[in-house]
Amino acid sequence: MKQPVVVLAGGLSHQRDVSLKSGHTVAQALRRVGHEVVEADVDSTLMATLRAHDGAVVFPMLHGGVGESGALYEVLRLLDIPFVGSGPATCRMSYDKSIATRVVAAAGVTTPSQVALTHDILRELGARTVVNAIVDKLGLPLIVKPARGGSSFGVTRVDDAADLPQAMATAYAFDDHVVVEQFVTGVEVAIGMIATARSTQVLPAVEIRPVGGVYDYQAMYTAGETRLTCPAEISADQAKAAEDMARLVAKELSLDGISRVDAIIDSQGRPVFLEAGVAPGMTATSLVPVAMKAAGLDLGEVCSALVDDAAARARE
Repeated sequence: MKQPVVVLAGGLSHQRDVSLKSGHTVAQALRRVGHEVVEADVDSTLMATLRAHDGAVVFPMLHGGVGESGALYEVLRLLDIPFVGSGPATCRMSYDKSIATRVVAAAGVTTPSQVALTHDILRELGARTVVNAIVDKLGLPLIVKPARGGSSFGVTRVDDAADLPQAMATAYAFDDHVVVEQFVTGVEVAIGMIATARSTQVLPAVEIRPVGGVYDYQAMYTAGETRLTCPAEISADQAKAAEDMARLVAKELSLDGISRVDAIIDSQGRPVFLEAGVAPGMTATSLVPVAMKAAGLDLGEVCSALVDDAAARARE
């Protein structure tokens, strides 16, 4: 008899709708391969649901908020409830782009020059002084984004210094920490990974070409708004470099379960790290399912193997 599973989706983040779709996709895939699955939201009823399904493995499909920040997984560990995916410390590091970038850069991964600022420091020192210093140091164009979050909420490309304050204000609407970094020109790719206690499989890179030029929320989740190519149309050497970079990031951040590393293949053919995701989307337009299909993998079988891995670790 296969391991029972509780798929967690929803929550209160800005990505709630995407999370619910991802969670339902995973739940259906697990049911198809024979698992008994309960779909649960993260609310006041969750603890009762978990107690009612004692022995089940939790499969989180939470994007942002308590999911990717690692807070929920601290509680699951306290309660000795096995779950699929990265642990709390990894979630905290990956969720904050300013921290993840510095961790992987210290390991030798190429990253954009970046500055991370709180809303308070701009208020205390004066926005104009800080904005001028950013442009002088990093140049233009720039990318401005919330330090913590996903689905490109609050992300703006800045080509004119006069637009930087508004871009930062937009990002601050989603997080009180904002990252401003150099815009890297090149081929945008996403590298999915599937990690268990035994091995890490790197999926073929997915090339991302948004119709409108910017991979924003609409481009991510609207059919026909983005052209996805897998394997990416890059050279064999570039593909190998991207894979090696993803493996190094996975090692440094201790990524587990299903994860994704986003990068730009720059003009020199180098993969430049953008961010890592511990809970990539599983919707009809998401990147990791595209890579799984290209690799000849079945989502249900992959998820089932991850559930078994989590259960085995708990027994050990």
